Amino acid sequence: MDLAGKPVSYGGPVNIITLASTDPDFMWAVGTDRVAYVNIKDGAWEEVARFEALEDASGGDLPAIPGEKFREFGESSAEGMDVDEMDQFLGDLFGNNYGDRFGNGSYSVVDNENVLYTHFGDNLYGFALADPGDPSAGIAVRYVLENIITAIEGSGFPAITRLFGLSMAYDGHLIVTFSNGVAVIDRNLDLSSVHFYRFADYEYVSNSIAVDEDGGIYIASAGVLPQVGGMMRKLVWTGSGISDSPDDGAWQCAYEGSAVLPPMIKMGYGTGSTPTLMGFGENEDRLVVITDGAEQMHLLAFWRDEIPAGGERLAGQIPVTCGFEELPEWVQSEQSVVVSGYGAFVVNNLPGTVDPDLPGKNKILQVALMGPAYPTSYGVERFEWNPENDEWSSLWARPDVSSTSMIPVHSQSAGMVLVNGFTPGNGWEITGLDWNTGRTVHQTLFGRSNHGNGAYAVLQYLEDGELLFNAFSGPIRVQYDTGGSGGCSAGGSFAPSLMMLLAPLALLAAGRKK
Repeated sequence: MDLAGKPVSYGGPVNIITLASTDPDFMWAVGTDRVAYVNIKDGAWEEVARFEALEDASGGDLPAIPGEKFREFGESSAEGMDVDEMDQFLGDLFGNNYGDRFGNGSYSVVDNENVLYTHFGDNLYGFALADPGDPSAGIAVRYVLENIITAIEGSGFPAITRLFGLSMAYDGHLIVTFSNGVAVIDRNLDLSSVHFYRFADYEYVSNSIAVDEDGGIYIASAGVLPQVGGMMRKLVWTGSGISDSPDDGAWQCAYEGSAVLPPMIKMGYGTGSTPTLMGFGENEDRLVVITDGAEQMHLLAFWRDEIPAGGERLAGQIPVTCGFEELPEWVQSEQSVVVSGYGAFVVNNLPGTVDPDLPGKNKILQVALMGPAYPTSYGVERFEWNPENDEWSSLWARPDVSSTSMIPVHSQSAGMVLVNGFTPGNGWEITGLDWNTGRTVHQTLFGRSNHGNGAYAVLQYLEDGELLFNAFSGPIRVQYDTGGSGGCSAGGSFAPSLMMLLAPLALLAAGRKK
């Protein structure tokens, strides 16, 4: 599949997710630089409006990048480049401060009024169409909370504090995650409505949260120093405040962190996973799962609610080996655990050999090089929770499958899990693995160009089975032409019931009421 010339909404250089609109003919595209409104009707992929949000939030210090520069990067290849050459290339295209573009627009939600909420710089925005009847009239800022950390926390916060996550409670309130705490606020971003819960100064959160229908807020922190370890928490939004009281169902439980910082891709000493919920039926085990921060990580499950008699909050844990005959120094993930039923799937994002040129470099530079220019990461593993004896087992592992930095997804209809990686033989590709056996049942091959690099984004599929690939250079719509197979080399087609079980990101139902 040659991505050059496919319909694209240029932007980035990280494009985490493209979200549903209340109008099924359109979608919201969110990148680290901008938000855009895209017409998807009848196979189209046409950007009809955009707002250069990072330029706005930075006061022009990080100006808008012309689409031609994203195209130039996407159509080139990183093969044969070293750190200095790629750094120069990225600097020429996106400015010498291109590393500062990372981390903006990472988490976003769209509400039932078609307002898109996301963050750029220190600002939290609520974007809407200037004229809902004419999307081409442009995107307007309906709400903005500038300098949100100071606005909510005052002046007494640690210098390393950052705005990280964004989700929504079932009653329609926004839940905003900072590196040092969590806030709940009305969707009109009225400061008088804010409730804030602060963590200890030695804790640091670098992912978003999971929420449940009863106000549970699941959040994992790590220490700013390796000896601190990590903390998994459930807080509870009661409708009038954020509670840490066991009387309201809140709890906290320590977990293992790493002794040293990971050399690349992965961030921080603790988990790289936003928590994922598992178990929703009346008689099911209700769990929340993450990977821990150990250099060779474990899959952890915590009881969400009451602990069974004689048990502990940590319901179960199991080492992640990915089937390696000899474990590398690092087996670590920057992605949430993908869950379907009692099944869980994890990926390893760290290469077995890390070139000494890469540690300490900015994440955009690292993710642009790993795979085509430096050793890629390998290893995935599928686990199953047994509710009879309350323990994990490993169902299958594939040490030969590459997943560099993109968030995997599970397809319920096709019975597969899909990842994006780089291999020397195929270049960039999407690989679909049978959920029950691990057998390769699908491949989409992109070749050597940078268009095939998903760069921390999430894989998505549209209702007709078409691929929406959130590439380094912008989301690209890919229409398969495989003689009616729906894009699957085996195992049937992708159907509308494809489930994206992504704890770090939320596509919120239009019917939710505030």
